[in-house]
Amino acid sequence: MFRNDYDTDVTTFSPAGRIHQVEYAIAAVKQGSACVAVKSDTHAVLACVMRKESELGSHQEKLFKVDDHLGIGISGLIADGRVLCKYLRTETLNHKFVFEAPMQVDSFCHSNISQK
Repeated sequence: MFRNDYDTDVTTFSPAGRIHQVEYAIAAVKQGSACVAVKSDTHAVLACVMRKESELGSHQEKLFKVDDHLGIGISGLIADGRVLCKYLRTETLNHKFVFEAPMQVDSFCHSNISQK
């Protein structure tokens, strides 16, 4: 995409009335693929579509283990997901050291992911 003086902020409109940062975000979402989770009383299943970008490329991992009992699925740009996964691994490790217990799933979801 062509960059210009109006794409540095999400609140700056171009003379044509467009917000370029929003358009860049929409283009990034289109590059991703689906990730679906299903939960029951005893189990949870996480599934992702792995597609090849080209004949020379290979699929990229979309499911990541965060802790012994926690995992995440990435839908969208893999690089952004890896940064989020690294952050979540650090947070769960800090919780283990401070409270001497693994982080609960509900507090994991509410406190960490909503802040990013």
